[in-house]
Amino acid sequence: MAKLKTSFFCQNCGTQYAKWQGQCNACKEWNTIVEELIQKEEKSSWKPTSEVRKAPKPLKINEIDSSQEVRMNTLDSELNRVLGGGIVPGSLTLLGGEPGIGKSTLLLQISLKLPYKTLYVSGEESQKQIKMRAERITPNGDNCYILTETKTQNIFQQIQEIEPEIVIIDSIQTLHTDYIESTAGSISQIRECTAELIKFAKETNVPVILIGHITKDGTIAGPKILEHMVDTVLQFEGDRNHVYRILRSLKNRFGSTAELGIYEMLGSGLREVSNPSEILLSHREEELSGTAIASTLEGMRPLMIEIQALVSTAVYGTPQRSTTGYNAKRLNMLLAVLEKRAGFRLGTKDVFLNVTGGISVDDPAIDLAVVAAILSSNEDIAVGKDVCFAGEVGLSGEIRPVNRVEQRIQEAEKLGFATIFVSKYNKISIKNAIIKIVLVSKIEEVAEHLFG
Repeated sequence: MAKLKTSFFCQNCGTQYAKWQGQCNACKEWNTIVEELIQKEEKSSWKPTSEVRKAPKPLKINEIDSSQEVRMNTLDSELNRVLGGGIVPGSLTLLGGEPGIGKSTLLLQISLKLPYKTLYVSGEESQKQIKMRAERITPNGDNCYILTETKTQNIFQQIQEIEPEIVIIDSIQTLHTDYIESTAGSISQIRECTAELIKFAKETNVPVILIGHITKDGTIAGPKILEHMVDTVLQFEGDRNHVYRILRSLKNRFGSTAELGIYEMLGSGLREVSNPSEILLSHREEELSGTAIASTLEGMRPLMIEIQALVSTAVYGTPQRSTTGYNAKRLNMLLAVLEKRAGFRLGTKDVFLNVTGGISVDDPAIDLAVVAAILSSNEDIAVGKDVCFAGEVGLSGEIRPVNRVEQRIQEAEKLGFATIFVSKYNKISIKNAIIKIVLVSKIEEVAEHLFG
C-alpha cells in the first residue's frame, strides 16, 4: 500500500502549505489552514471511449478558425440573456446562491424543457424527491435522466452509457473522487472533481452546469480557484420572503456580465418575468410625495424603477442617512450638492432612501430621480405619476448626460410615461416622440419645473 500523503490547505482561499501555520499568507485569515489527506494518481477519472486525443499543435493566429460557435437554446429567455445567447458547447457554468433560493428548481425546470438529452446528477436528493418536484413543475420531460450519485467515477461511467448532450451537477460540494483521500466538500476534492469535469467538457464538447453552495459571506464555498477554472459564474439572488429572484452573471467568457434575468417563484416553479418594470413600479391610485421614477439599464435591458425617499426633522443631534439598494456615499454626495449648490437646507434632516423591488442599482443615471424624490419629500409635494428621470448629477449641480438615452426614452414611452427629464447635453435624435422630453442643465431647473 502506498504511503498516504498529507498537505495543508487554507479553507478560505485554497492556498497549499507544506506545514501548518496560524495565518494564511495569501488571504491573511487566521486559523483557516487544515490538514488533508491527498493521494495523487497519474490517471484521470475521465477516460474518453473514442479515439485517443492528440496533443494540440501551435497554430498561427490567422490560421485559427474564428467562426462563431453555435449556442444551445435553453428555451428560457432570461437564462439565454444572462449567458449571452445560450449555452456554449464544452463550457462549464457555476451557479451559486443562498440555500432555498431556488437553484435546484431552476436547473431542474430547464433540464425538463431542454430539447437535448440531459443528465441531472444529484448528490443531495433522492430520485423520488426529484420526481415529486418535477411533477409539480412540468409533467413532461422525456429527454431528462436523473442520477443520484456522488462518486465521479460512477458518474462518468453512466455518462459513457447514456451519452448526454448536457450534464447538470447538484452540487459540486457533494462530489468526491477516489484519487483524493479526503472528505467531500474539502478544498482538494472540489478542485480535483472540477478539474475532471473540465477535462470531460473540453474533450467531448458537452456543456456542464454546476450548482455551488455559498458561505455566510455570500461567496461560493470552496477555493477561489474554482471560480477561475469555470467559464461562467452565475449568482441567483433574492429574498426567500419575496417571490422575485434575480439571476446575475459575475463572470462570463462568452458574453457580457452586465445582463440580468428576473424570475417569479410560484408553486409550479419559476416564471420568467419578461417586463420587469411592471413589478418594480408601485401601482397606487393617489399621488404620494417622496417617490420618483428612474430609467436605468441592466446590460442591454432598460428598466423603470421607483425611488422612495423620506425626509424628516432629525430627533437627535446627528441626522441619519440610510439607504437600501443605493450607495450611501453617493447619497451623502447628492445631499451636499443640494445644500451647497441649490440652497436646500437638509443638513439637519434625516434622509432615508429605498429602491423598490429589492434590487441594487449602481447606474449613475438614477441620480436625478434620487434628487427629485428627496426634494419631493422635503417639500411634501408629489411628483406626477407619469414623470420619470434619466440624468447624472455632478458636484457643481449640473445635470450630466447619460449613455443610451434614446433607449431609456423609448422604454418610458412604451410604459405610458408622459414626461421624461434628461440632460440638455445629451444628443437626442428621436423624432415624432409622443413623450415630452424636458431638457435641463441644473438642479434648480428641475426643482422649478416640478415644484414651481
